Amino acid sequence: MSCAPLTGQEPFFIVLNTGSGRDDANEVQAIIRRVLDGAGRRYELMPVDSGSQLASTAQAAVGRARDHGGVVVAAGGDGTLSAVAQAVLGTGLPFGILPQGTFNYFGRTYGIPQDTEIAARCLLAAQPQPVQVGLLNGQVFLVNASLGLYPQLLEDREAYKQRYGRSRYVALWSALVTLARAHRQLKVQLEYEGQQRSLRTPTIVVGNNALQLEQVGIAEADELERGRLVAMSVKPVGALALYGLVLRGWLSRLGDADHVMSFGFDRLTVRIGRGRRRVKVAMDGEIHWLDSPLEFIVSPQPLPLLVPPEAQRTERA
Repeated sequence: MSCAPLTGQEPFFIVLNTGSGRDDANEVQAIIRRVLDGAGRRYELMPVDSGSQLASTAQAAVGRARDHGGVVVAAGGDGTLSAVAQAVLGTGLPFGILPQGTFNYFGRTYGIPQDTEIAARCLLAAQPQPVQVGLLNGQVFLVNASLGLYPQLLEDREAYKQRYGRSRYVALWSALVTLARAHRQLKVQLEYEGQQRSLRTPTIVVGNNALQLEQVGIAEADELERGRLVAMSVKPVGALALYGLVLRGWLSRLGDADHVMSFGFDRLTVRIGRGRRRVKVAMDGEIHWLDSPLEFIVSPQPLPLLVPPEAQRTERA
């Protein structure tokens, strides 16, 4: 599927989450204004200061972009990008991003710079490219979605970031502290590829980002190129073994571990034992409660992501 090229005159409607990101929100806004004003590009900044405002503001941006033949742009971490993408998906509107998070897996995958000023300049010449989106019970995820231990890791990581600042080292330290505590095992039934499988596991993670999968050493990353998603699960293990898995992931060798299983799929249904109706999940770093069973699929409609010209793209490292 191809996307219609942009003329370079379309206005930007920018949803900026001022409550997330590495940098000062006022500075980020000033940078965006300076770049776009200097280029003579029309735009409207639509800042929000909490996650609860994201959905309604994203819908408003979609409406404005539809009325004015414009582009919806999300500025924030992967969770913010995912929330705005939820509103854009299926509208046919082009979608741009200004990454502001700690890891920025989604933007880095497509060579979009993490520096706000450079990323804003790249928007001016970017063209839409169809990219794959994952859905969990109909909700968008761009990088990954998970249940069990992983959502707990994310909740603890956010608490540590609030206390010690946003950095990858703070995230790693938070993970080590979380893994030291005892964790319950999930009893789940998986249905995929015409088969059923029962298992006990501390966590299930479904990935939609080749860069993240490659960095932790999951061989099935190439399944994404075939329009599929990748599931990862861990056998019941103690805290010491979990530390070993973190180390393997740090060394890009997680897929070699005996305790880890991974596979590609087109559709995955996860049923939780004991008739649980509501399940805590993490989607691109944000916590949600969803009804069981959980259904993971690739969206039948791709997202028209604005990708910079080849010469402006950054390395995926």
